[in-house]
Formats: sequence, C-alpha cells, structure tokens
Amino acid sequence: MDKNIVVIDAGTQSIRAVLIDLKGNILRIEKTEVEPYFSTEPGFAEQDPEYMWDVLCSTTKRLMENIDVPVESIQGMSITTQRGTIINLDKDGKPLRPAILWLDQRKAKLQGWPGGFLKLALKLVNMYESLAHAFKDGEANWLQQNQPEVWANTHKYVYLSGFFIHRLSGKYIESIGSNVGYMPFNYKRQEWCKPGELNTKLFPIEREKLPDLVKPSELIGHITEVASERTGLPKGLPIIASAADKACEVLGSGCISPEIACLSYGTTATIETVNPKYVEVVPFFPSYPSAMPNHYNTEVMIYRGYWMINWFKKEFGHKEVELAKKLGKSAEELFDDMISTIPPGSMGLTLQPYWSPGVKIPGVEAKGAVIGFGDVHTKAHLYRSIIEGLTYALKEGAIRTQKRNGVKIRKLRVSGGGSQSVNALQMTADIFNMTVEKPHTYETSALGAAINCAVGLNLYPNFETAIDNMCRVGEVYTPIPENSKVYNNLYNKVYKKMYKRLKPLYEDIRDITNYPKKSE
Repeated sequence: MDKNIVVIDAGTQSIRAVLIDLKGNILRIEKTEVEPYFSTEPGFAEQDPEYMWDVLCSTTKRLMENIDVPVESIQGMSITTQRGTIINLDKDGKPLRPAILWLDQRKAKLQGWPGGFLKLALKLVNMYESLAHAFKDGEANWLQQNQPEVWANTHKYVYLSGFFIHRLSGKYIESIGSNVGYMPFNYKRQEWCKPGELNTKLFPIEREKLPDLVKPSELIGHITEVASERTGLPKGLPIIASAADKACEVLGSGCISPEIACLSYGTTATIETVNPKYVEVVPFFPSYPSAMPNHYNTEVMIYRGYWMINWFKKEFGHKEVELAKKLGKSAEELFDDMISTIPPGSMGLTLQPYWSPGVKIPGVEAKGAVIGFGDVHTKAHLYRSIIEGLTYALKEGAIRTQKRNGVKIRKLRVSGGGSQSVNALQMTADIFNMTVEKPHTYETSALGAAINCAVGLNLYPNFETAIDNMCRVGEVYTPIPENSKVYNNLYNKVYKKMYKRLKPLYEDIRDITNYPKKSE
C-alpha cells in the first residue's frame, strides 16, 4: 500500500486541504475561498478565528470524503499557514477577540520607549527609526495599551498555526519554522528570548503566554477524538511540525542551499535562500527560521508585491474581468496575453514598486514611482512595467543576498501566483540573465510541509533524499540574450538610480503630508 500525507495550507485568500504522496504528486486538493479580513476601523485587518477553524474543518472533511486511497495509507499530517497572524486565547483555548492579520496596519504608541540615553544611542547608530517602527507594529504592544482586559485574560498568545495546532492536538505547541512576527524571539538561536534581550524589551510578552517550541519535522502531537469528529481526519494521526507558508514554499521548491534562490510571486513578493549559518542581508533585520531544522532563510521582501496585480485589475482591468467571466478564464490570463506584444522594457516605462513604506531598504519615506510616460503607452505597457519593476527589485535583493552570503546564486526557482504567467517567468529569466525553473506543482507550500512530515515520520532518512524524490522541475526558462541586454541597461542606468534621486522628493512629501508619520 502506498503511503500518503495530508497537509493543511491556510493562506490569506483560501484554506486548502491537500493529499500528497511520497513522490510529491498532488493526489487530491480541496480548496475553500475565505473572506481575508474585515475592518472595524481604517487600517485594521481582523478575522474571527472560529470562522477560520470552521472553514478548515469543512475543507478537510471534503478531502476525506473524496479521496481515492485507503484511509490507512495516510501516515501523518502537517500544517502551514500565513505568517504573522496572531490570536489571544483564554484558559479554555477560546479566542478572546478577533485575530489580527499580518495585513493589519494599526500602530502602538511609543509612550516614552526607549529611555533617553538609549534613544540617543540608537539615533547615533541610525537604528532608532527602525526599532521604533518595530515597536509600533507589535500587535501585543497595541493590545496592552488599548485592550488591557484582553491581555490580562490571555492565557496563550499564538500564531494562526498555533491556534490550529491546539484545536487539532489539544497542545500549545508551535513550530520554530512558523516564528515570523513581532515576538520576543531570538532568530539567531531560534528560541524565545531571555530576559533583558532586545526583542524582550521591544515586545514584552510574558513567557507563560507563549507556546512551547519544536523544530520543523519534529512530532507535535496527534489528532484528538474531538478534532477527528470535526475534521474527518483519523483519530491518533501524527501531527508533524512544518513551517510558515513562505518557508514551506522554499523547501517545496527544492531549495536547501544558498546557490539556489526561491522567488515567491505572491501577495508579498520575496527572494529567499537557505543557509546553515545566520546571515542578516539587511543589518539588524533577522534571517527567519527555515523549514529545515537548524537552518535560516535569508529574505528580501517587496511588501505589496503581486498585490499590485490586483490593484491593476481593480483600477484598470474592468474590461478584462468581464470578458474573462464570459470566456471562463482568469483576468490574469487575459492580461498575460495582452502584454505578449509589448517589447522588453515597456518602451521606457519604468516602475519602482515601493508602494508601501519600508523600514531600511527602501527607507520609511519611500513612495512608488513610474517614469518615462509617453503618448505611445497603454495599460498593457503599465501592466508589463509592474512585473518588470517587481523583478528589478527582486534582482536588487538577490545581489544584496549574494554579497552577504558570500555565495553566488546560480539558479532561480519561482513559486506563488505570479508563477502561472509565462511572460512573468520569461521576464525573470531575462532580467536576472539566469535560468529560471518552475517546480512541477503550483502547491509548493503544501509540498514543503509534506516534506517535513515525510522526514519527521522517517519515511525518508533526510531532507536531501525527500527532496530528490518529491521535488522536480516542471518548466525551464532560459534568458533571451537581446532581451537581457535591454534589461541590463535599464536596470543599471535607470532603475538603480531612481530611488536615490527621488529620495529627497520623498522626504519632502513626507514632511509636507506627514505620511508616513515620523516616530516621535
């Protein structure tokens, strides 16, 4: 009898339940679209944890009802979720308030943090703005200031993955690989901070409120009888720790060393490498835990990433959206066809994708920009320039990563929603002037979690063997020399100069409009 694994993949837009075999084949997938969030105030992004749990249960039940393999073939399961979504649980494991999603933009007040001498010292080393930004973004800091009664009654403060793990196993345990957020976590040692460490001061969360930690591929627990009734999953099924969705995407793309970079063309666009040593690509910004135990993922993030595609669709794509409905296609497919005849470089239209302020690179004052407009340009040129601009930014991140790692990136793997675009993949090969490989499955996050499960259950002796058996390349894109030449000139002579030359104007805009607000 063949052996199989179940993975729950809870993203921002949907929750998936996936059945995967030991060859990395997706045998069955059930997907439920979710309402990503609701807002009670401008900038808030919240969701009812019970709603997400109900969706998870109905989705896994459909999977179990529709599988074509014996239930006994399922050896274990893993969970991967969106990063940075947090939930306050009471002593009975019930949510005290809606979950605060990673998209949330609420800000805590500094309230005198840090003290006078420390504040001066941080300003002298140009770190005050960055740390003040992190303090204000800490959800726990906002909760303690604005909802102290909720904080006082919080028994456990967990990520979405930790909430699901508790509902499935009855245990308050979290994978180290899921720790990406504003927590008192030491990223270098991959453990909760000790008293007095910087992140403990930035995010003062009582240790007893935090779950226990295990490494990716370690046993978390087993499906309880109550969870089995709700989800349809077999009682006693082992639950193996995996990691957050981005880390699982990297693993599921077969990337386990810094020579291969993983580009994720998702809501947030990232370029990541896996490293056995701790490296900060941007000083004082941590490398996150990898889905491989005792490894790190370097990451450069373009916050709004492929969200810009949704922005374009909403603002300029009404015609294509309606036509796509009639043709039974996605609007993105029509957009892809639309740009096929647009030459590389979009006839000079160049986009800088810093549409949400950064902290260090780009600076907090950054704005998005599009230059080079002429009367020849259409919305197709703008659409292509969005993809080109995002890829330029990721190339910039790759160069910075190579320098910090001391290892040359020789190959690219691409995952995420944007990887469905043939033009986007060819542009990536041309702009990087490097071979681009697309994994055999779009579900790389689920596949990464399945690899964790397979190794944790000793179905494979190590990660290298699991990847050799479960990952493979589906499509390969090689650079077109004449395109690469155009892109190389635009990148070096135009794109790389944009931020530096526009930065003084961005600072003036910030001074005049007070957006983004300056730290006190």
